[in-house]
Amino acid sequence: YSWNAAKNLSLGEARALSQAGLAIGVVWETSGTRAGFFSRAQGLADGAAAFRMARDVIGQPVGSAIYFAVDYDPTQADLDGAIGNYFTGVHAALYVAAEGQPSYRVGVYGSGLCCGTLAESGAARLSWLSQSTAFAGSRQYAEQKRYDIMQLLPARILGADGIVLDVDPDATHPDRDGGLFTV
Repeated sequence: YSWNAAKNLSLGEARALSQAGLAIGVVWETSGTRAGFFSRAQGLADGAAAFRMARDVIGQPVGSAIYFAVDYDPTQADLDGAIGNYFTGVHAALYVAAEGQPSYRVGVYGSGLCCGTLAESGAARLSWLSQSTAFAGSRQYAEQKRYDIMQLLPARILGADGIVLDVDPDATHPDRDGGLFTV
């Protein structure tokens, strides 16, 4: 999910994935590649838009997760400040959009330090560890199996009719519910 319609999952794609027996995990991602992007106001806007996309476009089941991307190697100060404020905004937007009723679980996609900090503070209930193993805390987070979902290194697979597909495979934690869904 994003502000860019060309990047967004369509209902047809969601149905095709579900019919093929695949569970879907979604990430809201726009410009979260630097600390200056993150603020409470941006979290409010992104959370509200993600909610509308999930509910109104895809029909994503309540209780499943929307992960929000922190797609760079943030410092602890970034996490304690702007990024923490962003997730406060996301939670507020989801609460208001759902009129105080149960909604979507909030997850974070990012480095080990990012995932650990936000999960421990309660800013995110779930974590999707990026494959950027050089990011702060990522190797330890993976080794300790603290993730709900972990992105693996990119791969190429052979598809139908000899088409080669470039994919970013992911693995779910075997003992946890990563908030995936089908429609």
